[in-house]
Amino acid sequence: MKQYDTYIFDLDGTLLYTLDDLTSSVNHAMRAEGMKEYSTEEVRMMVGNGVRKLIERAVPGGKNNPKYEEAYQTFISHYLKHSTDTTRPYPGIMEMLEELKRRGKRMAVVSNKYCKATEALCRTFFSEYINVAIGESEQVRKKPAPDTVLEALRRLGTDKEGAVYVGDSEVDVATARNCGLPCISVLWGFRDKVFLEENGAETFAERPEEIYDN
Repeated sequence: MKQYDTYIFDLDGTLLYTLDDLTSSVNHAMRAEGMKEYSTEEVRMMVGNGVRKLIERAVPGGKNNPKYEEAYQTFISHYLKHSTDTTRPYPGIMEMLEELKRRGKRMAVVSNKYCKATEALCRTFFSEYINVAIGESEQVRKKPAPDTVLEALRRLGTDKEGAVYVGDSEVDVATARNCGLPCISVLWGFRDKVFLEENGAETFAERPEEIYDN
């Protein structure tokens, strides 16, 4: 796989396994509002477009449900307290980041997870490697719009030349395309290879060490 100078990573499903904590917080919000709860596999297919879209998909009737906003706020409150209960880097991720750092590569994280949680998780797990972390906010359009990736490149002091986007979902494939960047789709995350191929993915990594050229 080609070597690049700059690596822009998605967070959930790419660097971190977050699904159990997301599922726990979704179900906490559902219980609080007297709504049906979801399995981990059901939540797996709901994530990728930001927290508001996650809760919109979870709440019957979505945003039209009068309890939607309350469920969203309940989720946020719970997740901020419990976002690291079971969340952890995927096997091989820390070694990959260490190797990229050793090679002098620039790295950033861009996520549709809301900004405070994105920044907190990157500080907790990746402070030695990632100092540009951008999440969902009112100020910038979320993925698959190119805005957050372009902002990450700006903060890194570089441009698209020699940069690659690394993610695990169809949203990430579309984000890379909208940015004019090559995309590496990882196969340990929240979507399988067949689904990713159906959504335009072409380059895959089965293990973290495949992200750089050995």
